[in-house]
Amino acid sequence: MVARPELFARLGGPARVTLVSAPPGSGKTVLLRSWINQAGLAQDAAWVAVAPAERDPQRFWLSVVGALRGCARGSALVRAVTTAPDLDGWALVERLLTDLAPLRDRIWLVVDDVHELGTDALRQLELLIMRAPAELRFVLATRHDVRLGLHRLRLEGELAEIRESDLRFTLAEASELFAAAEAELPGPAVAILHERTEGWAAGLRLAALSLGGHPDPARFAAEFSGSERTVAEYLLAEVLDRQSEEVRRLLLRTSILEQVNGELADLLAGGSGGERMLQDLELAGAFTMSLDPTRSWFRYHQMFADLLRLELRRTAPAEVTALHQAASGWFAGRGHAVEAIRHAQAAREWGLATRLLADHWPSMHLDGQDAATHELLAGFPAGAAAADAELAALAAADELAYGTLEAAERYLNLADRRMASVSDARRGQARILLAIARLRLARQRGSLQAVLEEWERLQAAAEAAEAARPGFGEDLRALALISVGTAEFWAARFSGMEQHLEQGVTLARRIGRPYLEFIGLAYQAAAAYQSSEMASDRGRQAVGLAEQHGWTDDPAFGIACLGVGAALTGQGLLDLAEPWIQRAERTVRAETEPAVATATGYVRGTIELAHGRNTAAVAASLAVERLGRLHATTTRFVPPAQAQALCALVRLGDVQGAEQALAKLGEADGEFGEIRVAAAELRLAQDDPRAATKELAPVLAGSVPVSWYYWLARAYMLEAIATDALGDSRAAEQALEHALEVAEPNAALLPFLLYPAPGLLERHRRRTAHAALITEVLSLLAGNEAAPQGARPRPLDDPLSGSELRVLRYLPTNLTAPEIASELSVSQNTVKTHVRNLYAKLGTHGRAEAVARARDLGLLAPSTVRR
Repeated sequence: MVARPELFARLGGPARVTLVSAPPGSGKTVLLRSWINQAGLAQDAAWVAVAPAERDPQRFWLSVVGALRGCARGSALVRAVTTAPDLDGWALVERLLTDLAPLRDRIWLVVDDVHELGTDALRQLELLIMRAPAELRFVLATRHDVRLGLHRLRLEGELAEIRESDLRFTLAEASELFAAAEAELPGPAVAILHERTEGWAAGLRLAALSLGGHPDPARFAAEFSGSERTVAEYLLAEVLDRQSEEVRRLLLRTSILEQVNGELADLLAGGSGGERMLQDLELAGAFTMSLDPTRSWFRYHQMFADLLRLELRRTAPAEVTALHQAASGWFAGRGHAVEAIRHAQAAREWGLATRLLADHWPSMHLDGQDAATHELLAGFPAGAAAADAELAALAAADELAYGTLEAAERYLNLADRRMASVSDARRGQARILLAIARLRLARQRGSLQAVLEEWERLQAAAEAAEAARPGFGEDLRALALISVGTAEFWAARFSGMEQHLEQGVTLARRIGRPYLEFIGLAYQAAAAYQSSEMASDRGRQAVGLAEQHGWTDDPAFGIACLGVGAALTGQGLLDLAEPWIQRAERTVRAETEPAVATATGYVRGTIELAHGRNTAAVAASLAVERLGRLHATTTRFVPPAQAQALCALVRLGDVQGAEQALAKLGEADGEFGEIRVAAAELRLAQDDPRAATKELAPVLAGSVPVSWYYWLARAYMLEAIATDALGDSRAAEQALEHALEVAEPNAALLPFLLYPAPGLLERHRRRTAHAALITEVLSLLAGNEAAPQGARPRPLDDPLSGSELRVLRYLPTNLTAPEIASELSVSQNTVKTHVRNLYAKLGTHGRAEAVARARDLGLLAPSTVRR
């Protein structure tokens, strides 16, 4: 037995009537018996099991009388009854009502299989329920709802209902059941069985029984279905054999479908009234579930569908192909492309399946259905893509999502070679497929020149298709704008990047293409390297769209997470950045998105370096370098990663190794500002501050640029440390002020974590225009010393925005809201709005409480007040 305390509590609750309604095998009877035993109600519960197809009301009511007399409290009130010709059910109900009128102590009348009662007995039971004393409680178990007028009790709050969804076993309960049956199964195997059975109690129990002595339990779980002998026998006897011939025909012929409605059922079964039959099957608890509020679309329980397909193959194997052909035509005629293709494949109509997929793929791709395309392509025979230009182009697009860039290139070349064999009528469509796939390949490789070339080809193909597909040109224009903006980002062409991405996102939103909007927002987040607030905002918008539409496995989801994580890293909020970067790492595949993978690896190295995990920082940076060297168009992150590795070696104390690594880079690499900054750190470690300032001079003069603003802040911070060591306090103050000036717009605290100089900052606090930022840096440095990373609470579910963080930093001060607004150069209302948001996200109700919570989370340093 598996105890189910939540259901026990509902059975013993305050309602006068409890209805337990679910299909056969859902565990209704077992639940009721175990509840009676657990609650100690053996002497207070009258159990009546209705005989199959019970049509004799007198016999039923005699059973009720006998059961009530078997109760300790009922035996003193209910009189014995003997059968008599003139004693009908109505008279027995009146007699029971008379006998039970004095009842003061609670009795439960449990009626199992109520659905077996005839019309008269149901009407008599309804009368008893309506007029019974309050202490007589009813528990009614049935396979489907029956006409008992229970709607009145529902309105009065006197009815408790336990339905099929309530009786489904949870995964934990399924594990408990298998353990009790001594069926040793690994966790993943239990999860498979739980999913296959949909928590159906009988299915799980039969699986546990069948597992006894099985040599390979894990394989058994993987293969278990409704066609398994014990399950099939149960479903045949309890469900299918009870149906009329007309209903059986409908069930068998519609079993090839994942979902069915009345019109489709009539087509496949060759009859009429399909919708009514499906609705009746649902009401009868025959493993048929409606999928919409109007009860027009239905599906069968997985185990029941398995059985039906087995019976169809056994009784009418010659009809299966024709049924799939008919279903494919029906779905295709109504624009349901995925279902139409699946049934064409099931009918082995490969040419039709290819044409359908090729015709619908552009729209499917622009709607974010790459996962569905991946499954459909897997349904074609091996080698099919090599024989057809359109299918080869689609296979290339699939490789770009789930395979490798190299395999995609091979399929594209194959599609090019096969193009001559495409008919004139389909050649335009084939060229569009090829152009979209090539555009995506160019985008993922980060090649701006290739993106521009493919866009020109796609435009020519789209113009020819516009007449047949109105609006298709705008779809492709949005795709191209986002692709061009993305490639410009990887090529460091920032002037056009922002414009193209913004135009692409705006157009995608206007034409109703949320997937393209999602991709554009994701890349805007990654590209907003100069604005932490914009990166966080765009990234969270993209993540919201992904969660809404189910795109959290899409590479663009990882790109959005990278944008947010990188922004938080730059702000020094490493604990908040970590889960975002982890999500990016889980989603982005180097085989298909090498440019994004290098960026993700670079940010990972930065986090490790800031945490002081220098060996891990070296490993992450070297991985970026290796990946970048493999793909010529992804080298943008290589010099910064090399610089990170140099810094990590210095911090590991391997000054000689860092010197050797720097020497290997060569003169060309030395013209990257990040390398110069790392070299300056090395010179400081060698106690040569003058050499450090010489390395930094071209970076600070702007002749050797850096890629990100916080590298410039790092350069100024090292300059301040070096000149201070040389005794030039004026130069040190100027450099420190420049570092603060660069960091202030984005609250970029990372440079001050990497090069902590609390003494310099403390001396400079009274002579700066950035006193609040210095206060926050000092607080953060103190917090890092006081609270180890592992000791902090779990990060917020809804992280704070950059603006909210800036306001948060002023809350520990004595400044009023107007004074904070003045410090931040914003309106007082803006500050109040951010404060309200802070309270909501932190789960607090006042300023002091919010500060305390922020300190616990590591967002603010611990209080320096001594008690």
